[in-house]
Order: sequence, then C-alpha cells, then structure tokens
Amino acid sequence: MTNNKNSIEQDSFSGSIAAFFATLGSAVGLGNIWMFPYITGENGGGAFLLIYLGCVFFVGLPILIAEYALGRRARSNTVAAYEKLGGSAKWQIPGWMGVVSSFFILFFYTAVAGWTYYYFYLSLFGSFQGITQEGAKNTFAAMSSSSFLSVSFQWIVVFCTAGIIFLGVRRGIESVSKRLMPLLFVLLILCVIQALRLPNSFEGVKFLFVADFSKLTSNSILIALGLAFFKLSLGLGSMSTYASYFQSNTNLMRNALQVVLADTMVSMLAGLAIFPAVFSFGMEPNSGPGLLFITVPMIFKQMPLGDLLLVIFFFLSASAATMAIISMIEVPVAYLIGSWQLSRKKATFITSLIVILVGVLAALSATPDSLIGNLKPMGKTFFDWFNFLSSSLFMPLGGLACAILMGWCVNKSILKDELTNYGTLELGNKWIIYLFILRYISPGLVMVIFLNALGIVNLK
Repeated sequence: MTNNKNSIEQDSFSGSIAAFFATLGSAVGLGNIWMFPYITGENGGGAFLLIYLGCVFFVGLPILIAEYALGRRARSNTVAAYEKLGGSAKWQIPGWMGVVSSFFILFFYTAVAGWTYYYFYLSLFGSFQGITQEGAKNTFAAMSSSSFLSVSFQWIVVFCTAGIIFLGVRRGIESVSKRLMPLLFVLLILCVIQALRLPNSFEGVKFLFVADFSKLTSNSILIALGLAFFKLSLGLGSMSTYASYFQSNTNLMRNALQVVLADTMVSMLAGLAIFPAVFSFGMEPNSGPGLLFITVPMIFKQMPLGDLLLVIFFFLSASAATMAIISMIEVPVAYLIGSWQLSRKKATFITSLIVILVGVLAALSATPDSLIGNLKPMGKTFFDWFNFLSSSLFMPLGGLACAILMGWCVNKSILKDELTNYGTLELGNKWIIYLFILRYISPGLVMVIFLNALGIVNLK
C-alpha cells in the first residue's frame, strides 16, 4: 500500500488551517442555510439555541473528537480504521455503515444540491426579475417536476464534486475548501449587512435570538439533540476519513471546537440574512424548500442590490452543498483507494457512477409531481427511503459505535495520546471530563436520537 502513489497514507492536509476549513466544509451544508435558523426561531429562538449548544457539548463535540482520534490514529479509510483499532474484523461493520450511509445521502442530497445549482443559474441570468409569489411557486414546481432538469443538474453536481475529489486531498479538497469557506463567510456577512438595513428588520433578529421559553416543548430537546448530531456529519465516516489526512501536530480538540462554533455561526449568519428581510416585507417564515426556493427569490428581489444578493445567496447555497458532498464522496473513494488499491481516478469514477445511476431514483421522486414521486415501495418514495436509512439508522448507529469503540474498547492511553499529540499538549482536567462524557453521556443521548428517529421515543 505504501508504494501506491495514490494511497491515502501518503496524502494529507498541509496544516491545521487546511484541516479546519476542510472539516468545516463537511459540517456546513444546506441545513445551515434554511433548516437550522428556522427550527431555532420556531422553538424559542435564543432559548432553543442554548439547548442546542448544550446538546453539542454532550453529543456532537465528544463524538466529533472521537472520530478525529479514530481517523488520525488509524491513518486509514473508515472501514480499515474501525478494524485496526477494534482489533477484529467485526468492527468493520460500523465502517461499512458509514460507506453505505454516505452513498444513501449522496443519492438524495445531490438532487437537492442540483436545485441550488439551477437556481444559481437562474439568478445569474436575471430570471427572477419581477417575480411574484405565484411565479416563484411555479418556478419551483416546474423545476422539481422536470425529469430533465432534476437529473441534468444532479449530474452536474456529481461531475463538479468528482472533479475536485479527482485532484486529491491537497490540490482538490484542501484547495477548494480554503477558498470557498472564507468566501462563504464574507458573502454571508454582506447579505446580513444589507438585510439589517431594511425597515422592521429587528423583528427577524428577535425571531432568531430572543429567548421565548413559552415556545419550548419537551420535544425541543429531541430536535436539538438531532441537530447537534446530524449537522456535524457524524456517523458517516467523513470526519474520520478527513482526520486520517491531519498532520500529527493538529490539535484535535481545538479543531473540533472551532468547527462546532464556526458551523453554528454560519447558521446564525444565514438566519440573519434571511429572516430580517422576511419580516421586513411582511412575509411568514417557512421551512424547507419553500423558504429557500420560493420565499428567498421574492424577498431578495425587493431589496436594494437584490439581483446581486440573490446571485450571491444561491452561490453560497451551492457552495455549502458542494463542500458537504465532497466530504461524503471521499468516504467510499478513500475506502476503494486504501482497501482495494485502486487509483484515485478509478475510485472517483466508480463512486460517481454509482451515485449517478442510483441517485436518479431520488431525483425523480423528490416531490409528488416528480416522475416517480407517487411510487412508494413500503410506504416511502425512493428519496425518502435514502434519507430515512441514512439519517435514522446508519448515522446514529455509526456515531454510537464510534463512542463505544473510542470510549470503552480502545485503550484509553491511545485516545489520550491522540488528544495530547503524544504529551505535547496539556489537557489537565479536560481529559477526565471528556472521557466521562464520551463513555457515559454521549452513547445514551445518541440512543435517544436513534429511537426518536424511529418514532419509538416522542415527548410531544
């Protein structure tokens, strides 16, 4: 393996900054643009944000650190990493779940990402000029129901991301993430500044940040737990795969904390770019595709510099989706390179081909108006099945397996060596606190997430 020039053992990020931007790119996605701000506002604003940050501390951050330690220690793809540190072929199972889950997410996520690419194209050529609410709805319906547009732009997404993966860790993943992630922050801030200048914009700020404990329900905790886990791309193997490219002097705990805080900041900035404008123009906040693909074009066109801001916003959305997809594609690519001794070119081609061939099913079933949107084997569309199997089954189980492996099965000296960079970093009491949380708290809370996703636990 070491003689293979494409071996992941010979590829790495250039330093800690590169590692930060790459892992942040994996965490940031379309959920940051519309889902997180909306859910925060609907569940008590600042009150929910506090609960979310608490859940991040007890679930997201500990398991993220554990995945970092797993990946860097093994210096292998996620399947081989679990086997190496678990000491048994049985531990390949969580790694395999990560690979399969990455594929399932890619099948439907590339379809949604294709929508953002299409909307960026429309905004770039001024197609939203003078758009009305009815026109915005018709545009989205026409796009989501068009087999040609859905599949074509899904394939464009796959080709673009595959091209980046093909270039390798430094020339591809690192180079793109170091450019796109800082640019994303700058452009988001520009959108926020413009949105906050609108009349009555403060109502949107209040919607996001003012603590309204009356809106909190017992189910808000379950929602916060799920967000804290899924928004950081845990349980997929993407974070452990990226960590296998970390330098030996990368501070794992600091990197994880920085990623968590920056990811939350992106979500808040997205909310500040959208909701002040929503309230300024007297519209009702809406979740999901309705917010991103119907409401946003309408409100941005009414703002000063609206044409430019709309182009920027959909470029941001497409960029966030692209970075998330890159991290998911890299999981099976790294496996094929490391375990099957394939070149990066062949591994990328095989992975992309699978996504293209199977992902068509998701693209053509994304909405009820899609070609096979009414085809529901065992009660779910293909789009919904891919989402359910990955998010509700494999990801929580993968996160649970990582917590158990690194917290209980691996000699704690190995974990401590990775977190202290072999004694060069002083952790003090943080080490004891972290190990306690990883062993006793995080696994239990992940089980709650798993049971809630299956509908077994519901506190409503």
